[in-house]
Amino acid sequence: MPRGEVWALVAVTTFAMSISYVDRQTLAVLAPTITKALHISDAAYGWLGSAFSLSYLVAGPFAGAWIDRVGARRGLLAGLVLWSAVAALHAAVPGFAMLFALRLALGLAESPTFPGGVQAVQRALAPADRARGMSLLFVGMSLGGMLAPPIAIGIAARYGWRAAFLGTAALAALWVPCWLAVTSRPRVRAALEDPGDQGPRPSMLAVAAHPAVKRGLVGLLAIVPASAFAMAWEAKYYVRQFGLSQAGLVPYLVASAVAYDAGALVFGDLATRRARRARRRGDDDSAPRALLAGGALLAAVGLLGLAAAPDPHVAVACFLSSAVGRGAVVTLCNTDALSRVPRGAVSAAGGVIASVQSLGGIVVNPALGHAVQRFGYAPALAVLAAWTIPGTVAWLFWPSSHAGAGGN
Repeated sequence: MPRGEVWALVAVTTFAMSISYVDRQTLAVLAPTITKALHISDAAYGWLGSAFSLSYLVAGPFAGAWIDRVGARRGLLAGLVLWSAVAALHAAVPGFAMLFALRLALGLAESPTFPGGVQAVQRALAPADRARGMSLLFVGMSLGGMLAPPIAIGIAARYGWRAAFLGTAALAALWVPCWLAVTSRPRVRAALEDPGDQGPRPSMLAVAAHPAVKRGLVGLLAIVPASAFAMAWEAKYYVRQFGLSQAGLVPYLVASAVAYDAGALVFGDLATRRARRARRRGDDDSAPRALLAGGALLAAVGLLGLAAAPDPHVAVACFLSSAVGRGAVVTLCNTDALSRVPRGAVSAAGGVIASVQSLGGIVVNPALGHAVQRFGYAPALAVLAAWTIPGTVAWLFWPSSHAGAGGN
């Protein structure tokens, strides 16, 4: 495909990632207001985060296999329309039970998003450009996290928190025409629907057992608890620790999302440059260990700082450090793993990876809810920081030659 069509596809796919995160983050952004209005405790709120992650965990591998069969062109379109409808229904919740059910439904509906995005990037971009392409997908996710606070809080301030769910869900009306316009071009459609000879499609179990996927999951699980905290608890942290108002949270939440974008973009670009130098040397199999170690260190230091932050200014600096590190680790682990699996299994591998990452939300959110309610944030944050060490070390010392090599 011409370069303009390639990057137009990546851009509109990134937009889909943004919308998915706006819709899933609206609850977290408005959590101080919603939990008060519906009389939901911190412990119960933790189970709401777990509900989304649980259904995402179960559906992820199946969604990835489904995307491999129907293609990203149709799969992403169907997924986005469905999850936007579920997100809009959040406006009608009377209490915890229905909200819990809708979080389950939202996780199920959003499960094709990441596998579809991965497939589009892998099929459109040359191997040397895929780290940049993958970093843009994660930027899209973080951009959604960046847009959610001003959109949701702005609508809620004027029309109430229920209207905020309707407003964020309406973003689908902007994306659908863009997706149809870009993917209707003959060469784009051919790339997405007729990717050429991919060889036999491996089973889901074979994909999950692939050495590159297992190694990627080890690295990602080291950072997943930190991501779960940032996504579900950042707004509540600022309100409880420093007494900030719901409306006053916008700049703090946006700053974290920008920092995550910066980590994904900068470390993704550095990984791309490194990969090109390695290819020129004839070394296509090495892993970006130094880059990943730096990202993990930034994430851990940020979490430790949050445990002792004396004011919101120090806290936001710690959130920025953690966000840069998380963006780096997530981008590098995903790019490295997905570059080594067979071409016909990329979406399935993406679904497995996204699904297992949701384990963090299932376990961490309820545990955080009970810990925060009983002990406060400091002990929980210290544990989250310590958790990053074993998985990061394991990834760093895992021989890349044992991670497998795909036909990409």
